[in-house]
Amino acid sequence: MKVNRLETHDRLEHFKKQEFDLGQTCQSIIDQRPFGEHPFYIFAHARTIGLDEKKAIFNEDFALSFTDLGYKRRYQNLADVPEKRVIWQPRLTKPKAQTNSWLFKAYPGTDAVKIIWMIPPREMWDQYEKGKMTEHETVMYSIHMFQNNREKLESKEDDDLDDATIDAIYRQISLSANPEFKKIT
Repeated sequence: MKVNRLETHDRLEHFKKQEFDLGQTCQSIIDQRPFGEHPFYIFAHARTIGLDEKKAIFNEDFALSFTDLGYKRRYQNLADVPEKRVIWQPRLTKPKAQTNSWLFKAYPGTDAVKIIWMIPPREMWDQYEKGKMTEHETVMYSIHMFQNNREKLESKEDDDLDDATIDAIYRQISLSANPEFKKIT
């Protein structure tokens, strides 16, 4: 297979611009302890950025370059703004499995993070197959389970909290976020 060095270099540069560290992002969420000491899921999924949002990101970057003298612009033109954004969501329950998503289970107070699934977009599935340069066992297992046993992939883990505890935690979060809610209930 012939490799176009210029195209490969451009893709590498685009990848590097994303400034994304999976471990660091997960650790940042765990450190926030969104549900106290209870184990929780971290659901990450990519969403396409609309043109209006891309303009807002570009304009914010541009404005920061004037207001903060130490700020280095990330986007020189609108085409440099990424097409997608990864949403990171802490949850107490497992979401439905979907393509272009990752699910981890975090255990606050420890350094343990369990990978539940890593499912890339469908058009990229063949890139992770055995024997390919980007072969990835966890991704291939996740794809296999997504295709053949989605129910098991989405089923509760043995250490998941019961529904009553989950409801109590969410209720407590709601009350602390909106004290006026106490008066209504």
